[in-house]
Amino acid sequence: MTRKDEYYNRAKQEGYRSRSAYKLKQLDRTANLLHEGATVVDLGAAPGGWLQVAQQEVGEAGTVVGVDRQRIDALDGVETVRGDMTEDSTKDEVREIVGEVSGSQPEAGETPSRAADVVCSDMAPNMTGEYDLDHARSVHLVRQALEVALDLLAPGGDFVAKVFDGQDLSDLKGDIEPEFEYVREVRPDASRESSSELFLVAKGRLTAPVAEGDTVTVEIVDTGHEGDGIAKLEGYTLFVSGAETGEEVEVRIDEIKPKYGFAQPVE
Repeated sequence: MTRKDEYYNRAKQEGYRSRSAYKLKQLDRTANLLHEGATVVDLGAAPGGWLQVAQQEVGEAGTVVGVDRQRIDALDGVETVRGDMTEDSTKDEVREIVGEVSGSQPEAGETPSRAADVVCSDMAPNMTGEYDLDHARSVHLVRQALEVALDLLAPGGDFVAKVFDGQDLSDLKGDIEPEFEYVREVRPDASRESSSELFLVAKGRLTAPVAEGDTVTVEIVDTGHEGDGIAKLEGYTLFVSGAETGEEVEVRIDEIKPKYGFAQPVE
């Protein structure tokens, strides 16, 4: 039995709307994307195979939103939005659903909270049969999905998108990498043998207002459990080695994580 037949038949037997459901299952096992209570936004979600997998993994405590220009038949526990994600009206509708999950109000000086834990896209262009053109169009779709992901993802959130391998892949990865802790290429077994598709998995959305190597002046407002000073920059936490509460110090940013960073006083 060919790999195509295997996953097609399994989808029919197990009640999934598409064989691509197994791609997400394999991506999840490889990159630990889905978990109980998570908020997931699936772009280009019709007919809904990925939505089914996501809903099973996040459970009743989670939220799953599917977006597509085509109609998505109703699924229990899943919100659907019919529209084009490049249009403001569609973006606003998705933001409203995702924002309701967060429910948090930013403190003075902080940016509004983002709520999505995962933004994923299995979108593919209409195929022309001209490989370079199909590749370029797939890259364009990933860039559109990335724009949505950067708008919706919470600090530490993940982004997954399908793309066809080709000459523009390296530049695409290079544009995604500064926004996340790391980016890797994954080729699920459930992809068709003849396909050049792969998935870019970007883990750990970075939303810090500073970058590694930057020098800034901060006020130490508290002390951490290990004795480091704590400073706040637009709601982002910096741990400053050797600094004490009440000091105003110039620091160099040594390391950036999704929710906090580390800095050293400039001597």
